[in-house]
Amino acid sequence: MGAVNARQFFELLARLPARVWLQGILGLIGFVVLAVLGFAVIAGVAAIALLVIFALKAKQWLRSFLDRRPSAGPPDRPRAKITDVSYEIVDRREDDRR
Repeated sequence: MGAVNARQFFELLARLPARVWLQGILGLIGFVVLAVLGFAVIAGVAAIALLVIFALKAKQWLRSFLDRRPSAGPPDRPRAKITDVSYEIVDRREDDRR
């Protein structure tokens, strides 16, 4: 049964005028071209975006690499509060209280 339907379909296509065939072929070619160009445009935009990001990162890295200043030492830390203390030394060696 499927072969009969396929045969009828091909007979129908064979009866179409040449103008319809040409329009169909040109439409199919146009669709393929637009699909390929669409993917190419998407890939191109993605590539350009990646190149822009790479260029900005490279510029930032190069600027930080060239603008390095010699460091004067470790960074300052906040100092703890120091209180003066007085000490009294007691000598118990000669103490009689033992």
